[in-house]
Formats: sequence, C-alpha cells, structure tokens
Amino acid sequence: MRRRDHYHVYVIELSKDVLYEGRFRKCNPDYVAGKPCVYVGMTGLDPDIRFDKHKAGIQSNRYVKLFGLRLLPDLYEVYNPLPYDGARDMEVELAIGLREAGYGVWQA
Repeated sequence: MRRRDHYHVYVIELSKDVLYEGRFRKCNPDYVAGKPCVYVGMTGLDPDIRFDKHKAGIQSNRYVKLFGLRLLPDLYEVYNPLPYDGARDMEVELAIGLREAGYGVWQA
C-alpha cells in the first residue's frame, strides 16, 4: 500500500426518521419503502473515527449527526483503502449504485 492509498469510502445507516426531512425525500424520489437510508462519504481517516466525529459534531453532516445509527462495512470494506482520486470517484459510484437499488442516499 502506497502512502497515498489511505482514503476510505464508508456508508452509515440512517434512522428512517430521516425520511421526514423534505430535502432528503426530494433527493430520493425512487426510494423503495423498507430499504435502508444511508449516508455515503469518503475520508482519509479510519471510518470508525470519522463516524465518531460526525456524531460529535466535528465536521459533521447534519443527517449523520441527527440520524446516524452505525457503519455498514459490508457495503464498502471491499473497496478500501484507495488513493484520493479513487475514493472520490468510488464515493459517487457507490451512492449511485445504492440509490439505483432503492436505498435512500445522502452523499457528501
């Protein structure tokens, strides 16, 4: 692993209460009832540390801070670690793929 290959994509499960947020619903018109709602991000940190920072309000996404439940490593571990450009691209691809599968998705 090269030094620059230390970026990670990650997926956080959000509480279904996020569906009461108009902006979230508007971005997920094809959400399939019963599928998970998730946040997809990328970081240069370990995903566990990044999740803790979100929940503590440190450089946090509002939806993760309010509705974040847990990491879903089965959805992202296979891709990590990545170089910066790879993580940036994978974040977008992963979010698109989950949205196409009916998930409610918020992406940074």
